[in-house]
Amino acid sequence: MDKVGSLPEGISIRLAPESDASHMCHQFRQILLPLGAFEWCVAGPLYLIQGRVLRLRLDGSHFANLLPACDTLELRQRLAQSTNLIGDDLLLLEVWVALLGAPVRIDFANLEELQAHVRIRCNIAKAAEKTALAFKTDAAERPGKFWHDEPDIGFLLKPNASLTEALIAATQPDDTGRLYDFSCYRATEYVIALGIAQEAQGSRPSLYELMQRTARTRCIKSGLFHEVFLSEYGTADSPIPMNYYVPGDRVWFKNPDERSSNASGYEGSWVIYLGGGWFSNFWKRNTPYTLQDKLIEIYHWRDGAYLDDQSVMQMNENLVEAKVESSRANLSRQEEIVYQMMRYRDSMGVYSEGGSIDSSREFPRELASIDLSLLNEAPRLSAHY
Repeated sequence: MDKVGSLPEGISIRLAPESDASHMCHQFRQILLPLGAFEWCVAGPLYLIQGRVLRLRLDGSHFANLLPACDTLELRQRLAQSTNLIGDDLLLLEVWVALLGAPVRIDFANLEELQAHVRIRCNIAKAAEKTALAFKTDAAERPGKFWHDEPDIGFLLKPNASLTEALIAATQPDDTGRLYDFSCYRATEYVIALGIAQEAQGSRPSLYELMQRTARTRCIKSGLFHEVFLSEYGTADSPIPMNYYVPGDRVWFKNPDERSSNASGYEGSWVIYLGGGWFSNFWKRNTPYTLQDKLIEIYHWRDGAYLDDQSVMQMNENLVEAKVESSRANLSRQEEIVYQMMRYRDSMGVYSEGGSIDSSREFPRELASIDLSLLNEAPRLSAHY
């Protein structure tokens, strides 16, 4: 029997008052059997104030072997050694196992929402891997075949244009043959929107049509994008473990150096976790970041920051790259930098003893809870989507 505290929190599925937990467990078994992972799980009813749920999580031995200390950065490699799965199937298994090993319970209204959530995460991870962009913080452009720039509103989807095709064209150069200007924050929004739209197109066509119609008149960005499409868990008081990531997570790494953070676009870095220990690199997609890579790069932004003739903070990317390569060639220097950066970040506006690691993770909310009526309560946005 697993010891108390040896199990993760995992995930839960709401049970209707008259429903049979064993029937739900059987349905879940049919999903995981083809992946060879059902026997790794323990399931049981949990009684909450909100009602009864079925909780599903990794058993103690698989949790310890696959996610030691909630570390998912080598999960794919461990799964590859214990299964014959490859490619998309291995990514799918990685998402399932990471969720079943969640350190904070993630709740779902029903099994269909859970399955859709897993597919969306896979969509996002695969789209992020294909995404390549030109980094611009003060400019933006989109493929004219699909988007038009409306003054004081931003980029709107053209009439009769497909939302999924438009998002792919804007982010994946394999489709258009060119790179479009984005900030890293806006890029993550497009990739996440694409992952959600691809799932909705197949399983919730009414939601997809609503997203598509909305994109013709509104630019959903920044805080409003978060409110409409994303959930977040983990807090400064109860942080997510530093090495726990699920494919499809949107992750923020803070620049803990106050001076260089004044350079536009270098306050920090928004990325998508691809799985396998890799984080997206939208500017050089063939060289995604490891966690260590990302921390070392952000650390050396302090070396590349300078004031231009107008006393505006800028970034010398060539100098940053040279400093990064120098640190990579010196193991003790690498360890010193990672030790300094591998700390939970300070709160916004504070630059003290914190590092780059955020206490929370962001991920797509359930499809049924995506409420585009929130847009009716928000002012029209003037910045570019």
